[in-house]
Amino acid sequence: MPSSLSGRTVLVTGATSGIGYETARQLAERGAVVLLHGRTAEEARAATDRLIATSSVSGSLVRPLAADFARLEEVENLAHAVAREHPRLDVLVNNAAIAAPAPHTLTPDGNEIAFQVNFLAHYLLTELLGAALTSDPGGRVVNVSSSLHRTAAIQWNDPQRIRRYSRLAAYAQSQLALTVFAADPRVTAVYVHPGICETGLLPLYGNEGDSASEGAAHVVMLCDPATEIVNGAYYDRDERVAPAAAATDGRTIKRLNKLADLLVGHTA
Repeated sequence: MPSSLSGRTVLVTGATSGIGYETARQLAERGAVVLLHGRTAEEARAATDRLIATSSVSGSLVRPLAADFARLEEVENLAHAVAREHPRLDVLVNNAAIAAPAPHTLTPDGNEIAFQVNFLAHYLLTELLGAALTSDPGGRVVNVSSSLHRTAAIQWNDPQRIRRYSRLAAYAQSQLALTVFAADPRVTAVYVHPGICETGLLPLYGNEGDSASEGAAHVVMLCDPATEIVNGAYYDRDERVAPAAAATDGRTIKRLNKLADLLVGHTA
């Protein structure tokens, strides 16, 4: 029996390691065409070669793509390349994420780096790929969020956290923003906390976790058209639960969209 993912095209950001890599592998093993994104062309190509060499996946199903999310111009170029080559994109998995670094760091675009890489880049990418995603029924966005969004507050007057910086608070703010964004009715999107997994972000959560493969399985489930989704729903692994109250507050959603449009506007 053919997989319900067979022949569907999925872009997975941050797919060179961890949950992103395992998501790409599981999707390709089920017959999806996977656009595997990495920060550099070398990293994306190496991950693609590794995936093909260590699984039963055909090379025709995995295509490497590169963009440094710390540079919004590269995000825009990535979106244009995907839209040009894949005018019908079935799923966008917004997975790429970094831990906020110890010293307060701004990108060349002037944004706190975790806020840009984890949220603004995905906001811009989703916006630019909107036509490709909505051109076919069933197109969806799966945002890989975090339970840490519940601890966060968006610093509206200082989103770049220039006045007061904490690594954990900056990371949590980026995850809350991504979670609020998924509740925007303009695109069919869900968000998922894949569990605490053994990835590069594990130190933010604790000392041990599930395998990246287990975490990825929850993401893949939401990519599958056989899985019915409710727009804006939040999943903790495979269970639908209520997110933080801010994530479904209409005023917060509008305010975040306005802020994000402002911060990415010079490239949008």
